[in-house]
Amino acid sequence: MSEVIISASAVKDLRDQTGAGMMDCKKALTEANGDFEKAIELLRLRGQKMSEKRADRDAKEGVVIALVNDAQNKGVVVRLSCETDFVAKNEDFVNLTKEIAALALDKFPANKEELYKLELNGVTLETVMAEQVAKIGEKIEISDYQTLEAPLVTSYIHMGNKAGVLVGLNIADSKYVETGRDVAMQVAAMKPVALDKDDVPQSVIDKEMEIGMEIARQEGKAEDMLEKIAQGKLNKFFKESTLVNQVFVKDGKISVAEYVKSKNPDLKVTAFRHIKLG
Repeated sequence: MSEVIISASAVKDLRDQTGAGMMDCKKALTEANGDFEKAIELLRLRGQKMSEKRADRDAKEGVVIALVNDAQNKGVVVRLSCETDFVAKNEDFVNLTKEIAALALDKFPANKEELYKLELNGVTLETVMAEQVAKIGEKIEISDYQTLEAPLVTSYIHMGNKAGVLVGLNIADSKYVETGRDVAMQVAAMKPVALDKDDVPQSVIDKEMEIGMEIARQEGKAEDMLEKIAQGKLNKFFKESTLVNQVFVKDGKISVAEYVKSKNPDLKVTAFRHIKLG
């Protein structure tokens, strides 16, 4: 059986379609006996293997995109992660993240696992990620994905796609979009751990109380005063770390809840989502 001759144009065509290196494309075509589709499949398989090999690598860089639908009652925020800032700033990588976010907003899957099963341009996102690994040579993954539904949802993308925020409000009126955006900017800047004190996980409260009591103990406070002192520190934590109780950064004199009520006494923040790099 004669050896199949792989033309330079075929290698270039495969490279243009897959983004893989020239030598990788030539090798895949050779192994596939010139079968273009089989060569693509071989590159995809190698991308999956490369992805597994690089699974222990840190992918701390990336792009975060937050999108809201036209009805302004649904939103998604997606983080596509990579290893280097160089890749994260690449226009193709940013555009891919936007495409994934748009797909997520359209199909609105419940979680990241369901998102990975969706198809983008006829190929599952799971395969797209494997292809990106083969093309770029870095660990590439959808590392976080969150959704939000509310009567009014607003979004904010912070610091050149390094963080994305969604904020839900209880009144469906577009005149409050700017209010929601202000709150979303607050989230990006102040990184609250929960919406209100009742939303703080009990494990976090227990840990704050434990820390507060230990600090007071080290300061020489009486044992029977430790819990009371720790409770005071916990109340301060609630004020500084829960969104509606935080001081509104654009004013400095009122809380976020008070700012929202200044727009309408019945207006409330119902939820928020925050994804950031790092």
